[in-house]
Order: sequence, then C-alpha cells, then structure tokens
Amino acid sequence: MKAIILKRLCACSIAAAILLFAIATVLAQPRTHLKLNEDAFAFDVQLVKEGHFIADGKGAWSEHQPPTDEENEFIRLHGFSEYAKWHLGIDERYPENTKRRYKFPYGDFKNVHRCGVLAAKTRAHQYGYTEIENATSKLIGMMAH
Repeated sequence: MKAIILKRLCACSIAAAILLFAIATVLAQPRTHLKLNEDAFAFDVQLVKEGHFIADGKGAWSEHQPPTDEENEFIRLHGFSEYAKWHLGIDERYPENTKRRYKFPYGDFKNVHRCGVLAAKTRAHQYGYTEIENATSKLIGMMAH
C-alpha cells in the first residue's frame, strides 16, 4: 500500500513540476504580436503640442471613450488608416482593416484624453507592453507642462 501511495505521490510531483515549467515558459515568452503604433504616437505628440488634449482625471476614460457607433461612423467617413492613428498599439495577428488590430485607444477622434493615455499606460504595464508603457509616460509628461 505504501509503495502505491509513494508512486502516485511521485507521479503527481512530476506532473506538477511539468505544469509549473510550462506556465513559466508561456509567461516568459515575449508578446511580439502587439507593438507600439509609431504613427499614432507621433500623431498624439503633435496633437498635444498643438493643445488638442483634455486634461481629465484618472478613471474618466470609461465615460469619455467613443462608443462603438461613433467608432464605426469614424471608420466609415475616414477609413482604417485614420482610425489607427487613435490607437497606440497594433496587434499584428489581425488584418489591417479590422478594429481588432488596433489597441490602446487614447482619444475621441478630436482630442487626446489624459484619462485615455493613463488607461493605456495602466494596461500596457499590466500586460508587459513596455514600449507602449514608455510612450504613454512621455505623453503624460508632455500634458503636464
């Protein structure tokens, strides 16, 4: 009986070690599918320099983010290339002419919202997108001056 228990305990220990190794391997892999949208960052910098930003407070993004129907109308009128400029992240797993490709929105298609940039910074930090997090830090610094 002791031998059976020891064998099962050994098997469970090995299975746990393999599972922990697999989890660590997945977590250690770089998230290369999502990158900083350089054009959007440059556009955002330009808007901030021109004073087209709203210095709203943290946590207001859920109220200020454009609703889906506004996004769809903006895309209909201006196309995906203009829509992309309002998103700091590009997810390369998705085609260019899809909304799923563009991540980390920061404005309302007229102005940069500080709360949107703060929300993007928080999410980028949470998921390890350092390049996007660093870009948002620069933008927040620009809006403070």
